[in-house]
Amino acid sequence: MNTNARISIGIAAAFVLVAGILLAVNAGNGSDTTSATTTDTDRHEQLVRSDSHKLGTAADGKATFVEFLDFECESCRAAFPVVEQLRKDYAGKVTFVVRYFPLPGHFNGERAARAVEAAAQQDKFEPMYQKMYETQAEWGEQQVPADDRFRGFAKDLGLDLAAWDKAYAAPATLERIKRDVADGEALGVTGTPTFFLNGEKLQPESAQDLTASIDAALR
Repeated sequence: MNTNARISIGIAAAFVLVAGILLAVNAGNGSDTTSATTTDTDRHEQLVRSDSHKLGTAADGKATFVEFLDFECESCRAAFPVVEQLRKDYAGKVTFVVRYFPLPGHFNGERAARAVEAAAQQDKFEPMYQKMYETQAEWGEQQVPADDRFRGFAKDLGLDLAAWDKAYAAPATLERIKRDVADGEALGVTGTPTFFLNGEKLQPESAQDLTASIDAALR
C-alpha cells in the first residue's frame, strides 16, 4: 500500500467518527437558515471578519474554507487531522479560517477558546490551537477548571505569561469569542464542527466529500 493510500484511509477513519454527528447537526440546520434580508456583505462578514484567524491564505481568493469549532468537542478533535491534511493538500490554494464556537455544555470549551485567543495575541494562535486538540483527552469532558493546565501550555510555548494571563482574563478576549459565536448563530450553526466553503454550508459524509467540494470550488 502506498503512502497516499495510507493517508487517505487514515483520514477516512478519522472522519467516520464525526460524520454521523455532522449529519445530525446539518440536518437540523437545513441548507441555509439565514434571514432572507441578510445581504451578501453581511453574510461574508459573518463568515470571515477582519480579525478572523487564518491558517493559510490563497492569493487568488478562489476558495475559502471556514470551520466553526469547539476545542472540547470530541468530533472537532476527530476532524482535526482531516483539516490538517486538507491544509497540506491545498496549501496556497485555499484560505482556511477558524472561528470559535464553544458549546454551553462543555465546561472548559470557553476557557480553551480564551487560552487560544490569548496566545494569538502573541502570534501563537496555531501552536496553541494544535495543542488543544493534541491534549484534549487530558482535560476535556471534566467539570473542573483547566485554567492552570492551559497556562502550562502557554509556558511550554514560551509565551510572556504575564501578558497571557492578562489577555486570558480580559473581558475583550471573551467578547472576541462571543462575536464568533454570534456570527455562527446568525449563519445557522448549532453544533460543531460546522464547515462552510465559499459561503455554503457543507454536509459531508466523508473526508472525500470535503475534498470533492474543494476541488469543485477550485475548478
